Amino acid sequence: MSTHLEPPRLSAPVAGLIGVIALVAALGAGHLVAGFVGAGASPFFAVGNAAIDVSPGWLKDFAVRAFGTADKAVLLTGMAVVALALAVAAGLASRRRSAPGLVFVSVVGVLGGVAVFTRPDLGQIALLAPVVSLVAGLAVFGWLHRTALDGQYSSAARRNFLLAVAGAGAAGVAGQLVGASKDAEGSRVAVGPLIPARTAPPVPAGADFAKFGTPPFLTPNADFYRIDTALVVPQVRTEDWSLRIHGMVDRETTYSWSDIRNRPLVERIVTLCCVSNPVGGPYISTARFVGVDLAELLAEAGVAPGAEQVFSTSADGWTAGTPVAAMADPSVGAMLAIGMNGEPLPVEHGFPARLVVPGLYGYVSATKWVTDLEVTTWDARTPYWLRRGWAKHAPIKTQSRIDAPRGPVTAGPVRVAGIAWAQHTGIDRVEVSVDDGPWEPAQLSTEVTVDAWRMWWADVAAARGSHVVRVRATDRSGYTQTDQLADVLPDGATGWYAITFTAR
Repeated sequence: MSTHLEPPRLSAPVAGLIGVIALVAALGAGHLVAGFVGAGASPFFAVGNAAIDVSPGWLKDFAVRAFGTADKAVLLTGMAVVALALAVAAGLASRRRSAPGLVFVSVVGVLGGVAVFTRPDLGQIALLAPVVSLVAGLAVFGWLHRTALDGQYSSAARRNFLLAVAGAGAAGVAGQLVGASKDAEGSRVAVGPLIPARTAPPVPAGADFAKFGTPPFLTPNADFYRIDTALVVPQVRTEDWSLRIHGMVDRETTYSWSDIRNRPLVERIVTLCCVSNPVGGPYISTARFVGVDLAELLAEAGVAPGAEQVFSTSADGWTAGTPVAAMADPSVGAMLAIGMNGEPLPVEHGFPARLVVPGLYGYVSATKWVTDLEVTTWDARTPYWLRRGWAKHAPIKTQSRIDAPRGPVTAGPVRVAGIAWAQHTGIDRVEVSVDDGPWEPAQLSTEVTVDAWRMWWADVAAARGSHVVRVRATDRSGYTQTDQLADVLPDGATGWYAITFTAR
């Protein structure tokens, strides 16, 4: 009589744990190598960046609306949850044979390799990260699977599991430490004071109505909005940075950090606004920027006839297209900025250098970590967001917002306050309407520059009950913002902002 012996089978918890540890080991090894070849080569971040790059414009807009500046954290968290779930599933599918898990690790490795290979800011050496990640994942999965099958309840098996976990964790931490050694913050601190030869006008006491609930006129760097596609903030030191101006120019030119730092610097107060800002949204801020005039740099290069756009590229490969007229016209005040609110640019806001072009939405003008300016035509080069359905020309639209009151108020006179903006044109007046009543003029703050926002306030009568107050602005050209609601895609939102408050 013959007996049939069942092949050994791992318990479900052990099998799932093997999948998770192999995944963590693969990602940790890749992160370690990325510390040497470039943080963006980390397979986890490379796949995340690829997901951002292939996302359509409407999905990006949804992410900003739904999660705000936490959109990247949400993406990374979601990726981690999905990856862990798949790793557990791969482990469970490998309770008898290791093949399903090895296939899973291989697929993850290939995806990481493709993501790294297609990154415009990474060279071929960056492929080492996903290759090492793949090898580590396969080795750890196979080793733990064999160990567990040979004796999943033995002390040796438990010891191997602990070694694998510790090794994966150490690799990830080591990668982070190596990457930190290339941190740009030390280079930023070494820049020292940036003293402009031409200063911005002083900000008078009446420039904001913060005591009534508006934001301060100048936005602290820590509070300045940040919307970009960088999952990993580029770490660029001044000694490694340069700016190349080429294309349809008479003289191709490359500037080092010292070349820019030692030029006469100019200071301008500019309000920047994201095209993803909905009506009444938060993605608008104002700062003192210090840098050099882009018009001067372009004049030195000599812009050729027929040029239409300046195609700018970031250190992480992101691109934007700005009309040549906006950059080459000295009256616009376009800048290569290296300072912000009395200090070198914060790393997350573009250090060592970024573009600032008054009057244009950021996606066509505000390239951070900028390293390359190509003077070209619209047909020759298509910037990042134009490929995703956004408009070629994107002047900031005249808009207004209500910041106060927030919450219940006492019946009677109620002070309403907010901001209005029409960069490079200027705000002429702001009006409010309560419960569809007549439009009443608001008191405007002192104008500092037409390139910055203005604050406003108005006292309105409010009996007990619920009320709706609306606001609209009229700019210096005579245009009054439309009441027609439009989405942010393709060139910025429109409509009157309204809030509801209760008087008691």
